Amino acid sequence: MASKLLEVKDLSIHYKIRTGWVYAVDDVSFTINRGETMGLVGESGCGKTTTGYGIIQLLANNAYIKEGSQVLFDGTDLVTLSTEPSKKYEGYRRIIEYHPEMRKFRWKRISMIFQGAMNAFNPVFKVGDQIIEAILTHENITYEEARKRVERLYKLVGIPVDRIDNYPHEYSGGMKQRAMIAMALALNPDLIIADEPTTALDVVTQDRILGEMARLQKKHNLTMILITHDVSVVAEMAHKISVMYAGHLVEFGTAREIFKETANPYTEALMKAFPNIRGEKKRLQAIPGSPPDLSNPPKGCRFAPRCPYAKDRCLEEKPPLVEISPGHVSRCHFAEELYGELSGGEGNE
Repeated sequence: MASKLLEVKDLSIHYKIRTGWVYAVDDVSFTINRGETMGLVGESGCGKTTTGYGIIQLLANNAYIKEGSQVLFDGTDLVTLSTEPSKKYEGYRRIIEYHPEMRKFRWKRISMIFQGAMNAFNPVFKVGDQIIEAILTHENITYEEARKRVERLYKLVGIPVDRIDNYPHEYSGGMKQRAMIAMALALNPDLIIADEPTTALDVVTQDRILGEMARLQKKHNLTMILITHDVSVVAEMAHKISVMYAGHLVEFGTAREIFKETANPYTEALMKAFPNIRGEKKRLQAIPGSPPDLSNPPKGCRFAPRCPYAKDRCLEEKPPLVEISPGHVSRCHFAEELYGELSGGEGNE
């Protein structure tokens, strides 16, 4: 039986701005077992990256976590560990900067492949030295031992070892991405959060990077969260999928359930907006309208103004998460009625 590694419960992260609050993430819950990849998908600005940063507690100074939120990593609640009750805002917790206990988890047990590897490395230091620094910060080994490990990592991800002493500008986009993967693997973490790991790469390089990640995951039994807006990427990589819209998790289930047994109108719309190389050829359909302003979200369902199935109730009442089948949930008033009726992503597998 698969063991549970990460359980996110009712995670809500809000940003304080001059005019009020931005409700970036609201009541997000999901579970990942060891060795699984979970795809976190949705349009830009839906809260995917904030969710990832909320797990590892790398949020901006104006971010506050709502009381009751939990991020249980291997049994430890990282929210309780790294935050304290806010003195300014009742019902919220603020992140404690440079918390020593949290540093034991960051990079050592949970690492991150940051969005845009093109700019993720410090341009004035050699790439290899930046990876070595991360190793020496968390482990009591010599510089020579750390460098030997970086050499092994470079071989693992397909970068020539003689490029260790190059600066970031001397790497191609694909090499920088591979170096970021090597850095994420440097301390043998239990969980890797990959935020748009193939952004700005051509499709050939993208395929190579994804193939490399899949190979490394299988070899080392890694657990991974793959954050992307590209449905085709999670179709190839993920065991489970969380679909987010306007700060809400709107559907969660296995990859097969999400693609073949879609139970949410937003998931259906997202699938129809991406090309399908198998099955019947259909014209792509753009999702009409725009996501809502999260500083003033709609009263009811946040997708209702763009949803072809919306009724009066959707505009007035916030929909609950409905369990369609064991482990497969959808945030929709009519999830059970629409289940089996939505076209989803048939043929994408």
